[in-house]
Amino acid sequence: MTEFNLSLVFDTVARAVPDREVLVWRDRRITYEHMNHRIRSIAGYLVARGLGAHTGRHHLQGHESGQDHVGLYLRNGNEYLEAMVAAYRARAVPFNVNYRYVEEELSYLLTDANTQALIYHAEFAPQVAAIRHQLPALRTLIQVADASSNELLAGAVDYESIVAANSDVVIPMPQPTGDDLFMLYTGGTTGMPKGVLWRQDDIFMSSMGGTPFIGDPFETYDDIARTALAGDGAWTLLVLPPFMHGAAQWSAFHTITNGGRIVLPDNVERLVPADVIRVAEREGVTGLPVIGDAMLRPLIDEIEKHPNSRPTISVVTNGGAALTPAVRERLRKALPQTVVIDSVGSSESGTQAHHTYTDDESADSEPLFIPLADTAVLNDSKSGVLPPGGGAGWLARRGRIPLGYLGDQRKTAAAFPEIEGHRWAVAGDRAVSLADGQIQLLGRDSLTVNSGGEKIFVEEVERAMAFHPDIRDVVVVGRPSQRWGSEVVALVALAADSTATDAELIAECQRHVARYKLPKAILRCETIIRSPSGKADYRWAAEHATNRPSPTSP
Repeated sequence: MTEFNLSLVFDTVARAVPDREVLVWRDRRITYEHMNHRIRSIAGYLVARGLGAHTGRHHLQGHESGQDHVGLYLRNGNEYLEAMVAAYRARAVPFNVNYRYVEEELSYLLTDANTQALIYHAEFAPQVAAIRHQLPALRTLIQVADASSNELLAGAVDYESIVAANSDVVIPMPQPTGDDLFMLYTGGTTGMPKGVLWRQDDIFMSSMGGTPFIGDPFETYDDIARTALAGDGAWTLLVLPPFMHGAAQWSAFHTITNGGRIVLPDNVERLVPADVIRVAEREGVTGLPVIGDAMLRPLIDEIEKHPNSRPTISVVTNGGAALTPAVRERLRKALPQTVVIDSVGSSESGTQAHHTYTDDESADSEPLFIPLADTAVLNDSKSGVLPPGGGAGWLARRGRIPLGYLGDQRKTAAAFPEIEGHRWAVAGDRAVSLADGQIQLLGRDSLTVNSGGEKIFVEEVERAMAFHPDIRDVVVVGRPSQRWGSEVVALVALAADSTATDAELIAECQRHVARYKLPKAILRCETIIRSPSGKADYRWAAEHATNRPSPTSP
């Protein structure tokens, strides 16, 4: 059986549909052949610098890497995809760097990853300069020019100069394999980021296009080439989440595998709804991945302001943060032709389950998810699999799952236990196994609040609070309480013209959850802090809630 490598997947599609556009951004319209040429140049430079694979996978444990690591400290752009695939082609391991990190966080991440090379936008040059002395393994710096006009750091090489210098140079390249690593750092919104290690063959087949949404899994590279040709470039994906988020990488490779086209909004520094809708209409976008209400709600606002604006989006896929019923209903009215699909998954598990919303579905119904064949709910002790109707436990996946966490044998053993002869990935989500085979997602266990002896899932309370039409954004956390041990606190951002009282917000929440789950306090904020991908920053929220007591007490 063929074992797939992401670099060879891209090369296969580029050879099958060389003249088809793969990426459109601003005035750049890049074909598969052109991007493949640029990838070869960057990969050649990395190889010439001695980067690549040094120890075979069969000599290593799950938490170990035998390859060099390349940090991608970049905003969205063609350079991100090119650098990522180029590193794979050189048999090095690219990994995502959160460009919102301050110096201390950045130093931690690059040290934890044992970073040998860093490809970064010029706007981040000052941060790189401030910490590079703390990174003795970092020997290769590649700087991507941007509007910041920051000068090239000493010892760094300009990205485009590499492309130009290596365009006609033939450099012997290594042969990538399915064992080569895919590494994705977790967001770090609830703890320190961890590098999740996957075999490329496994992540491709589980989450990056190796198993199409419709049809059988690919068995050969020829299958991929035929599918790309048959697709005729009809699928156009507008990528809003940053490529440093796993969902964006996964969606992009699904598109590439089908010979489709990736489109970026003109502004990749922040979400500008008018820009997004304009680009979607101009390029005939058919697919739109989003991460929760924070990303989708402003787009719906923009469409509602301009009733004659009707982008051709046929599918909205959501993951990483729940869509609330109110936002789903607004989307249904704004774009009635659009199918909305919620996906469940994580860096540690890949895609696990999905829910496709139907027109006859109640606006306030709780989405139930259809699990993939390799997904199940484990019992509380993680010693066995619950049968359908078996109740609450741990959402888990077996089969094509990660090898482990980089450099952390203990956490690897805890998150990937062996049960009844199978390794399972247990990312920390709680779920209920229902009698009809579906699952109900409760939420991340690390985000629960134990209040007065009751376990409360904050995501459930967030969904309930968001039913109030004046709430623009909400995040729920726990904070210490003398009476309850811990109490639930809701941080809310309201519409500018809202006159809603705390009592009215609580009353709406009580329509959807039991009284013991209601927030004991509501804190009003101008803005809810989220990561660039749209995920809530629970560390910020907990600090904010603890430092800002409120008299609200329902």
